Amino acid sequence: MKRIYQTAIQAAIEGGKAILKVYNQDEIHVDYKKDDSPLTVADSAANAKIVGILNETDLPIISEESKQLAYSTRKEWTSCWIVDPLDGTKEFIKRNGEFTVNIALCNHGIPVFGVIYVPVTRELYYAVVDEKKAFKTVLDLEHVVTNKLNDEIDRIYPNSNKSLSIRVVASRSHMNDDTIYFTEELKQEFPEVEIVSKGSSLKFCLVAEGKADVYPRFAPTMEWDTAAGHAICSAVGVKVISQHTQKEVTYNKENLLNPYFLVSNQ
Repeated sequence: MKRIYQTAIQAAIEGGKAILKVYNQDEIHVDYKKDDSPLTVADSAANAKIVGILNETDLPIISEESKQLAYSTRKEWTSCWIVDPLDGTKEFIKRNGEFTVNIALCNHGIPVFGVIYVPVTRELYYAVVDEKKAFKTVLDLEHVVTNKLNDEIDRIYPNSNKSLSIRVVASRSHMNDDTIYFTEELKQEFPEVEIVSKGSSLKFCLVAEGKADVYPRFAPTMEWDTAAGHAICSAVGVKVISQHTQKEVTYNKENLLNPYFLVSNQ
């Protein structure tokens, strides 16, 4: 792997360690942002650790927990990191383990590398898009060596089986009427529609590794919620399509809010 990718993986792992220090406490204090989304000490601690490590690459960073620079500055960037230091804060507060660290590298608005780390289970996903390879492993944190990961872990692939059933992955915390309607429409085409619930960016991973077939996201998300998962999906040929443009979702936009999108291997 390129050194820059190793740095991102190490940042994700260290961010995960910072999260677990808070997660394992008896009580988690929760504050709320202006948009009423929850914020914990773990979000801030992970962000500080991740940004400190990524700064070694001299590439600019867009992170949920950092102040965003004006688009007049960002639009000049050819490459940047897009980071969610704790994706799935609601799942973190519920203590169900379904939260992640998301780090993506984007070139000209397109994800070219992504890493998703699950601190509780120590599952690590990462992908290099132009190599068309995505990987998954469970880390032994006492002996992990990031420059040897390719020798020790398995590639992942989306489901290629054609059947009469379809598995739809949905958010644990953001199921809404549009998603329900989409699911009902699928029943006109598929006799069996299975709903697979999952939190955070793990929904992308389910499609990428063939444990689900489609992920409709018809509710607001930000770029840091999706960039790493988008990279992992792209590396295995799964599309992340804007429902506004019918083209792939792009990043480092003037408005960092994503359009509604559909992730599908169909």
